[in-house]
Amino acid sequence: MADVTGGPLRTAVIIGSTRDGRFGPVVADWITEHIAQREDMTADLVDLVDTPLPTVFPAFGQPPSDEVVAQLGAVSPRLAEADAFVIVTPEYNHSFPASLKNAIDWHNEQWHAKPVGFVSYGGLAGGLRAVEQLRVVLAELHAVTIRNTVSFHNYGQIFGADGKPTDPGCDGAAKAMLDQLTWWAHALRDARRVRPYAV
Repeated sequence: MADVTGGPLRTAVIIGSTRDGRFGPVVADWITEHIAQREDMTADLVDLVDTPLPTVFPAFGQPPSDEVVAQLGAVSPRLAEADAFVIVTPEYNHSFPASLKNAIDWHNEQWHAKPVGFVSYGGLAGGLRAVEQLRVVLAELHAVTIRNTVSFHNYGQIFGADGKPTDPGCDGAAKAMLDQLTWWAHALRDARRVRPYAV
């Protein structure tokens, strides 16, 4: 269960891509550093390469096997404890990676009544089409997506050798998104404390 007693907001930062040579960890480290600079949030980096999840689901209505439960144990408790999420995603074929969809689909109540922010990267579209599809998916899971996003268009031209964007405006975009995320995270955490969310 997420912390409903107060204190810094536990924020799970999820790296959605598992592709070899992916850029996601660079982007995730950057946004995690922004979270680390805040007193109202803490970050838990969930890398789907380090925590691979099964891709074969049990029959509908049936419990997963012990082996699958063990695999989920590397991710599920961390999502359950989170007060908020930041999803870092590229765009694959006008959508988001299958590895991210798989991680989302293995969970349900872990998303309920919690806010989700997005940091996307890509070519001309900056991953924004992936974000728009994620909004629809997460709404089905009773999550609240944040309006402001951070998107890196032609990301290879934006990040320097130090792993940070060369445009200082990116830092402002990160702060705006995280400010909105914390507002919703506090509001929803307080609401869950008063009245557990029911589907």
